[in-house]
Amino acid sequence: MSKTRIVFVHGMDGYGAAAWPAQHLLAGTYDCLFLKRTGFDAVEPPVATDFAADAASIVAALGRGGHVVAHAQGAPAAMMAAVERPDLVASLVLIEPMLASLTAELPATAAYSQRVEELYARAPELDDAAFLREFNTLLAIPAGGSPESEARRAARARLQRATTEAPLHIIPGVPTMVLTGGWEPLYEEVAGFLASTGAHHAALRSGPRPQDSPEGAEIIEAFIDNSAQGG
Repeated sequence: MSKTRIVFVHGMDGYGAAAWPAQHLLAGTYDCLFLKRTGFDAVEPPVATDFAADAASIVAALGRGGHVVAHAQGAPAAMMAAVERPDLVASLVLIEPMLASLTAELPATAAYSQRVEELYARAPELDDAAFLREFNTLLAIPAGGSPESEARRAARARLQRATTEAPLHIIPGVPTMVLTGGWEPLYEEVAGFLASTGAHHAALRSGPRPQDSPEGAEIIEAFIDNSAQGG
């Protein structure tokens, strides 16, 4: 009997399997595919965010169906894939999702979007080190740890499209869980909005990347297990 598939969609702090250190053990039970979003590659030049292309990659990776787990900037494409093919998505886990087009009018999202807009307006005046430092601070991305050069990481960051541009809609009929780390009002605001539409919300006090904490990893696994069993 073949394993049920899980497709993982990363944010900005790492890509592929490296972005999901606490989820590798799920490969013992599930068929885990760790995607690389558009522009994330160790060799090819960085390119601009392409939400539609990423959504198409998720749909293709699902094959005959499975679960989708997405973090931060990976969440828009995951939602788009679920809206396009809800028949393929058994469950959707969104971890601190960047879904500004859904909550654009709410206060924390509006304030965050303004800060992002101001940073990109000043981007031509900033060298790579300064831009990357401000970008990482804004997104709470840990400094260091990446094997890529500062110039390459900065080039990719400069090409990221705001998630206010993602054409998002509420997903009908797909079991959805939002996991947050309790440190950033933006994510709690997005989670609250999704919870008002029927999603489950698990709020920890773990800080950024709650999926890396033992409790967060357990919550993700339990939600997928329950969804896989039809619960």
